[in-house]
Amino acid sequence: MYSEILRATGTYTDDEVGLFEEAVTARHVTRNELILQKGQVAKSMYYLLSGSIYQYEQVSELDRNIIDLRIQNEWFFDYRSLISQRPSEIYIQTFTDCHILELSLDIAHYLTGRSIAFLQLNKVLEGALERLKFFDQSMTPVEKYTFILHNRPRLIQTFPLKMISSYLKLTPETLSRVRKSISRADLS
Repeated sequence: MYSEILRATGTYTDDEVGLFEEAVTARHVTRNELILQKGQVAKSMYYLLSGSIYQYEQVSELDRNIIDLRIQNEWFFDYRSLISQRPSEIYIQTFTDCHILELSLDIAHYLTGRSIAFLQLNKVLEGALERLKFFDQSMTPVEKYTFILHNRPRLIQTFPLKMISSYLKLTPETLSRVRKSISRADLS
C-alpha cells in the first residue's frame, strides 16, 4: 500500500518506502470531525486511505462554500496555509468515517534529509493547484460537470448534489438543468 502511494509521485527504493511507512502516522477519524479549523496553521498533508472529506469556507451560520471534495486514495491539505504557514481561512472536515495517513512538514523535511528522492512528494503540492486551474479556465457549467463525470465520477456517488453544486460554483438549479441536458444528450 505505501509503495503504491509513493510511486504515484515518483520512483522510490524499497528502503525509502520503508522509511515513509515508519514516518507517517495512520489515524482513524470519525464522521463530521474537523481535521483543520479556520485560524489554525496547517502543519500536515494527509492521504485518504478510505472515506471522504470536504474543505469549505463558512459563509454564514447555515451556508458553506465548498472548496474541495476528496475521496479514497487522494491527498488533501490546505495549500495556502501549509505553504505560507499562516492561519487557515478554511475548514477541513470528514464527510464519512475516514482512515488517513498524516505526513507532517517536520516528517517531510526529515524524509528529504534522509533521501532526496522524497523531493518527489512536491508533486502532491502541485496537485493542489489543479483545482485552482480548473476554475480559472472559465468553463461552462456543462463543461465543469462533464469534467467531473469523466475524471472524478466517484464524487457524484459520494457527496450530495448540493455539495457538488457548491464545489462547481453552480446553483443547485443550474446543476439540475445541466444534469438533465446531459441525460437527454445521452439518450439521443
